[in-house]
Amino acid sequence: MRVVFVHGACVRDGSWWWHRTAELLRERGVPSVAPELPSCGEAGLPSGSGGPGLPEDVAAVRRVLRAGDEPTVVVAHSYGGIVTAEAAAGIGSVRHLLLVSSYLPEVGQSLSDFGEDGPAPFLDVDPGEGTFGVRPELLVDTFLQDCAPEDQLRAVDHLARQSVHVTAQPVGAAAWRQVPSTYLVCADDRGTPPQRQREFARRAGSVVELDAGHHPFLSRPAAVRDLLLSL
Repeated sequence: MRVVFVHGACVRDGSWWWHRTAELLRERGVPSVAPELPSCGEAGLPSGSGGPGLPEDVAAVRRVLRAGDEPTVVVAHSYGGIVTAEAAAGIGSVRHLLLVSSYLPEVGQSLSDFGEDGPAPFLDVDPGEGTFGVRPELLVDTFLQDCAPEDQLRAVDHLARQSVHVTAQPVGAAAWRQVPSTYLVCADDRGTPPQRQREFARRAGSVVELDAGHHPFLSRPAAVRDLLLSL
């Protein structure tokens, strides 16, 4: 078994965001990898109106999924669920999807279909530059309130400006219709309200709730590890 972690919007260095859970998995002999998402300015490509978007993110994750044939669990966080819906489709080695405070789009849906009217208050959108990002001053209270102080301090260094056009680009597949899926509702999430997560989770095969904020793989890594090992 291996685990492929797909991070959410407006962050970079996926291996850092997942490191606490990844280390616990490694102790149990389970390897993991966190693909870079080009729309977040990773992989050496600048984000922006002319930069990479959802198709490039999907391609990056598919390359990683195709790089091995061992049974694979894909863990998608938040926007990562949009990427995974298409990236994991038709890959025979993918045996399960774990969706963490995530979106489960139908074919033809985009991230904007799940949003409210206008950007969330914790986001900063620059139409001229064609990017959006999390307001650093709201990062901890919105997304990391239950994380260790050292992670709260370091997280700001792993934020990214992301190409805003990813919000309107539709997915071409819905892997969660083909692959067994589990939705992890984060009951103390201040970024994606739990009631909205429960609405999204209706599309998943099974649902688990955890008393955690938006990043349980940082704040409750042992619980996330145990869930993964049980799948």
